[in-house]
Amino acid sequence: MSAAAPPRPIPGARLLFSLDPAVSYLNHGSFGAVPISVQRAQQRLRDETEANPMRFFGDGLLDRIVHTRRHLAEFLGADPEGSALTGNTTSVVSLVLQSAGLGRSDEVLLTDHAYGAVAMAVRRECRRTGATARTVALPLGAPSAEVVARVRAALRPGRTRLLIVDQLTSATATLFPVDQITAAARDLDIPVMVDAAHVPGMLPVDVSAIGADFWVGNLHKWAWAPRGTSVLAVSPEWRRRIEPLIVSWEQDQGFPLSVEFQGTLDYTAWLAAPAGVYAMRTIGLDAIREHNAALVSYGQRVVGEALGLGPADLPQPGGPGVSMRIVPLPAGLATTYPEAHALRQHIADKLGVETAVNAWGGRGLLRLSAQIYNRPEEYDRLAERLPALLNGWQHG
Repeated sequence: MSAAAPPRPIPGARLLFSLDPAVSYLNHGSFGAVPISVQRAQQRLRDETEANPMRFFGDGLLDRIVHTRRHLAEFLGADPEGSALTGNTTSVVSLVLQSAGLGRSDEVLLTDHAYGAVAMAVRRECRRTGATARTVALPLGAPSAEVVARVRAALRPGRTRLLIVDQLTSATATLFPVDQITAAARDLDIPVMVDAAHVPGMLPVDVSAIGADFWVGNLHKWAWAPRGTSVLAVSPEWRRRIEPLIVSWEQDQGFPLSVEFQGTLDYTAWLAAPAGVYAMRTIGLDAIREHNAALVSYGQRVVGEALGLGPADLPQPGGPGVSMRIVPLPAGLATTYPEAHALRQHIADKLGVETAVNAWGGRGLLRLSAQIYNRPEEYDRLAERLPALLNGWQHG
């Protein structure tokens, strides 16, 4: 579908969610939104927990976790025996870094598109172990061949102990060719971790085909799961080397149960996650993905035009189906994290619109998302009102 025309709304889609109707929620990418049916499924599990906590935790919980893990891993094309349910992508990064066994002569390579908390985790582990954190710059909008070539050239066999690369970046909404990057790193015997926080639900994925040593994706963003649900897939050669951040009663079972069972966690988010996949399949995965990608492309265009940007000024995601797009803000706006955070809050307060604003490469980037509860007129209203707000912010 062309970006010139918005897609037709999916009938009844807005009624599936409990979002505030007074707010235009154009930021599904940050925290997702849980359908009412999935909220109710999780609440039933919470009610079951409280009716008899001893029975819930002590009678069959591990079997339910394993069953849920199999369901979600198969949805992602991952090996259920080599996957683990986890809380979120950021916590998994620390788990992988600890398991990597970094030393003083080692380095971890990131791209300059890496998620901020991931980069923070890498820097902390490097301070703790004496290893080095290094970053490779990838120009916004660079073609896949250039991305692969730049990453490969930055790898240093014998020193680079781990490469962390996004499948779909958060700040810049860019889809990277992680299968090609992984193959290039494997040729040099360098382990790869793929941060796929935004991929499950948004994009079709075959995790096993990517071939990464570690792949992790959140299901509470685009797969409609309750928050605190992600899947970590680990290659066979690394499974025995995974060391949980916290030791609990299933430690001796090894991966994945040693990672999954952490005592009295609230496991209801994980157990309710298949209800999110079911809800998506009921509507149709392809229909949802096509609608969202077309709508956010429309939103990027109309907001970009309102800010005086032409098609060549609007970065493209680097692949089909992406449900997030960025609009570069006027020079000098939101060039640091605190400024970006303040501007995002100002847009929310003054316009009643939730967006994401990120500082990247010395430029402020407005990130728009689209989900089936969104309508074209929400982007139209933002386009109509945003220029005046930014002008006032810039000169206020």
